[in-house]
Amino acid sequence: MTQRYVLAIDQGTTSTRCILFDQRARLAGVAQREHRQHYPRPGWVEQDAQEIWRNVERIVPAALRNSGIEIDQVAAVGIANQRETTVVWDRHTGVPVGRAIVWQDVRTENLVRELSESSAAQRVRELCGLPLATYFAAPRLRWLLDTVPGLRARADRGEVLFGTMETWLIWNLTGGVDGGEHVTDVTNAGRTLLMNIDTLGWDDELLRFFDIPKRILPRIEPSTGSFGTARKVVPGTRIAAALGDQHAALFGQTCFAPGETECTYGTGGFLMMNTGRELVRSQYGLLTTIGYQVGEEPVYALEGPIAVTGSLVQWVRDNIGLIGSAPEIETLARTVEDNGGCYLVPAFSGLYAPHWRSDARGLLIGLTSYVTKGHIARAVLEATAWQTRDVVEAMNADSGLHAESLRVAGGMTSDNLLMQIVADVLDIPVQRPIVAETVSLGAAYAAGLAVGYWPDLEGLRGNRRVAAQWVPTMDAGVRETEYENWRRAVTLTFGWFRGSTPAAAQSPP
Repeated sequence: MTQRYVLAIDQGTTSTRCILFDQRARLAGVAQREHRQHYPRPGWVEQDAQEIWRNVERIVPAALRNSGIEIDQVAAVGIANQRETTVVWDRHTGVPVGRAIVWQDVRTENLVRELSESSAAQRVRELCGLPLATYFAAPRLRWLLDTVPGLRARADRGEVLFGTMETWLIWNLTGGVDGGEHVTDVTNAGRTLLMNIDTLGWDDELLRFFDIPKRILPRIEPSTGSFGTARKVVPGTRIAAALGDQHAALFGQTCFAPGETECTYGTGGFLMMNTGRELVRSQYGLLTTIGYQVGEEPVYALEGPIAVTGSLVQWVRDNIGLIGSAPEIETLARTVEDNGGCYLVPAFSGLYAPHWRSDARGLLIGLTSYVTKGHIARAVLEATAWQTRDVVEAMNADSGLHAESLRVAGGMTSDNLLMQIVADVLDIPVQRPIVAETVSLGAAYAAGLAVGYWPDLEGLRGNRRVAAQWVPTMDAGVRETEYENWRRAVTLTFGWFRGSTPAAAQSPP
């Protein structure tokens, strides 16, 4: 019998990858291509959506060609994508009205501030589960409608379409101007501030609040199902899944039970906890979101983004010159047994979850003549671990659950000392999977599940293999003393910035 595969398209912030997986979740083929980032003004971040589509047209055939796999061997396609990045295009020509506005972009700061002053603003979080912030897509869409000449009139006439990156790619894959499917999934729709988190449909009250015409929005589907059949790139193949990247990571790590938690460590850190069928409205500074939806009922999650993790190591390398390459941070930190009493809080442009303090600024404290560069390197690694604990503590408190382990992925997980420190400060095991590409794997799993390539969630669990595990070794008394010192250091960062609120720190309160 001919071997079949599932194809994942992982459309990320800096590049797009195509990975083919076999039934045992092994990589059978891969291709990747970066796209350009545009920074036309301070705080503005843009990408060319057409460039990204052209990259997909190149990398999918390349992955198939490099692996010797034919199109008719592809059982299904799954798509994962950078969330909140906003695209508007002409439905008749397929040409975007301008560059895509990336999730990191903060040009809508003033608009968000104005909207926040409305008496109706308090309803936003009640309806969609998320706070009103520049982080999400609706303010970007409103900004485009208000500033691009003639766009609002075109939108009112139904001449343009809106979508996040998976919507843009699916529309093009399924025919584009010639009947392309205009569709999204619940995880991406849930990051717009326009979807009702209870009904899982576009909310009329939110649309009125943001002044956005409903006719330009895609239809919302579960994360697994039918997003159309490809007519380009992989013609005749069913597009069977779409998820936002962090949701795909949760799925790829097989976090299918309430309390199961994963973290992707990159430039920043993204933690997500499965809270099951229960919608938990956070009281401790987290985001309430859809984890994924397979079938009729959604699985909810709590999310806690950390602004600075891997970028702290880059800062120590590039700005301070303490190390010559990122891996050297582990070597340097291993020259000492502890942090020597110093703590580094990387609040370079404020703090994200669970504090949400835009007035915070970075702090290195506890310096004495005893402290060496090894101690500072250790404090750099510990900063990621303590920030992780802050979020996990909030998740446990919000959900009433307890994370029994932390499943990790991302570039920073190659630092074995860091992973041991994370296990020590959390007092739970930390597990790194054999398949590091958890976002791509999650998209593949969801697509394969939809077409019967994998039978059920338990079948996916059977594929999970742990490459490395770190268990706690720190004395409990030391752990709590160190955590108390960390929390004292964090509070000392509050209130330092007293000017106008910096755009980069504008995120959920």
